[in-house]
Amino acid sequence: MRKTVILAAALTTLAATQVSAAELPGKGITVKPVQSTITEETFQTLLVSRALEKLGYSVEKPSEVDYNVGYTSIASGDATFTAVNWQPLHDDMYKAAGGDQKFYREGNYVQGAAQGYLIDKKTAEKYHITRIDQLKDPKLAKLFDTNGDGKADLTGCTPGWGCEAVINHQINAYGLSNTVVHNQGNYSALIADTIARYKQGKPILYYTWTPYWVSDVLVPGKDVVWLQVPFSSMPGAQKGVDTKLPNGANYGFPVNTMRIVANKAWAEKNPAAAKLFAEMQLPIADINAQNARMHQGQSSEEDINAHVDGWIKAHQAQFNKWVQDAQAAAK
Repeated sequence: MRKTVILAAALTTLAATQVSAAELPGKGITVKPVQSTITEETFQTLLVSRALEKLGYSVEKPSEVDYNVGYTSIASGDATFTAVNWQPLHDDMYKAAGGDQKFYREGNYVQGAAQGYLIDKKTAEKYHITRIDQLKDPKLAKLFDTNGDGKADLTGCTPGWGCEAVINHQINAYGLSNTVVHNQGNYSALIADTIARYKQGKPILYYTWTPYWVSDVLVPGKDVVWLQVPFSSMPGAQKGVDTKLPNGANYGFPVNTMRIVANKAWAEKNPAAAKLFAEMQLPIADINAQNARMHQGQSSEEDINAHVDGWIKAHQAQFNKWVQDAQAAAK
């Protein structure tokens, strides 16, 4: 009996050694992830990095760059992947950097990312505001004036994110250029001011997206309401996109999918990583929950790493399957 146990243990050790040596397709290969300067994107980026590390890759810390710089860096091979390709929001940037000829993009990492315009519920109900084009009325627009110029101040989008082009286009398309000002700059600072105004009981008008912590602080349906648009109108590569939802509501933006984009030549040489990128999926609710924890103060590098470890532990079987399928693709 003792011999059998020793033999079984020896065979197990041998099998484990063979697995680690033979099945680490990423051994000796360095991976360079990129993301934007939005720290809330780190969670989903690091999750991909962790899986790549299990495949033997050496993964650097994500570099924070503007989205357009990220795409050109991946296209040129200076960076390896991004886990925050918004489709269709980033279609123009993706195309400008080389599109499908330069990038590998398979699978849908995060689905159901919504965005649009919101106002506080109190003002919406008092003045019966349900659509953004109602702000063509100077009297209604003036309710959201924060600097005394008589126009509505819309807390908008940081230049370079892609959303700013849509907002500017829609302000013109919906005839709002005389009554609404799109305030652009550092989104974190702008939305902090907006939340402070809300807490003072003042009317607010802002753009936001999900997944992000703002909708955990200003809860749609409870504190604020989404505004609809009179018709679909998108710029650039999204021109002609119908933003109307199946229920007939139209919030001005199509529901986006966040996809993993990698350098195409690199992905072709690394079938294990390519398989991983194609297969990974992360529920949007899990990102919202993690982003909310960051907003509550758990936002250090150590905290975010702990959130990633916690997610993997809670979804270990799923995570292991991604890694196993990726290893199988390398053979």
